[in-house]
Amino acid sequence: MKKIGFLSFGHWSAAPGSQAQNASDVLLQSIDLAVAAEELGADGAYFRVHHFARQLGSPFPLLSAAAAKTSRIEIGTGVIDMRYENPLYMAEDAGAADLISGGRLQLGISRGSAEQVIDGWRYFGYVPAEGETHKDLARRHTMVLLEVLKGEGFAEPHPQPMFPNPPGLLRVEPHSDGLRDRIWWGAASNATAVWAAQLGMNLQSSTLKTDETGEPLHIQQAAQIRAYREAWKEAGHTRSPRVSVSRSIFAIVNDQDRMYFDGSGESQDHIGMLHGGIRAVFGRSYADEPDRLVKQLAQDDAIAEADTLLLTVPNQLGVEYNAHVLDAILKYVAPELGWR
Repeated sequence: MKKIGFLSFGHWSAAPGSQAQNASDVLLQSIDLAVAAEELGADGAYFRVHHFARQLGSPFPLLSAAAAKTSRIEIGTGVIDMRYENPLYMAEDAGAADLISGGRLQLGISRGSAEQVIDGWRYFGYVPAEGETHKDLARRHTMVLLEVLKGEGFAEPHPQPMFPNPPGLLRVEPHSDGLRDRIWWGAASNATAVWAAQLGMNLQSSTLKTDETGEPLHIQQAAQIRAYREAWKEAGHTRSPRVSVSRSIFAIVNDQDRMYFDGSGESQDHIGMLHGGIRAVFGRSYADEPDRLVKQLAQDDAIAEADTLLLTVPNQLGVEYNAHVLDAILKYVAPELGWR
């Protein structure tokens, strides 16, 4: 068995054919797709967060609204860029969203990816301390968030408060028990995956990874997941960790699928260079008839290692079509691979 959800990048565009013409369209359709995914039997509705872009930028109102309209499906992110976040305010927002969801929030965080603007976090008021890099800034914010989510008091109460206080030091509210165990780190390298394991965070690995061995993405990801699990074991955590991988997978079952995706499946990954000259491997896309997809996906080592699969969806094609994309995987592909 494997949890299967969708990951939406939340693009909008006024281009002809886009069913997401503006931000309102994307937000409302994202909620509708979460509802549809739950009705189809999917397990998760996850959303990418980008700033200064025509994409989803403020996750917690969306997560709360989707949570209020659903009852079973996990609601999450993949990922929130911690360079932009006030960790205490984030803890309040996340606590509220998790309480609204009844404990279904799965919060994916990380350093983030390439940006639309130069050093965008500076416009949000965050600057690396002396001697820090922007990566250090993200990790520092993350450490504060993880500490605050424990729910322990740390703030000195005022001697004459407006309202009566409980005894002792105060914590940020609302607090949601268990949310600390549902924080995920999006890791692009083996080293950051190990770091996440040591801190007790779950692991998200996407369709992009730093190229550390020259092997295909799925082989490098599988090794990353094994290194993560070994570090988790060595750290002595008592619970079992969660691990997700993301993939672009389209089962071609009708003429509309053929129009959009016939011939778009790829047989191999792509190699590219990230900012700073870092060599990266970009995962292939899968698009084929279900029986062929089953054979191809059975050879993906990273999917086999993970307990959760996030399917990236072309959100600009609208709720109805994306629900069909999910349904086709759940109906024709997942059972044949033992995922259902």
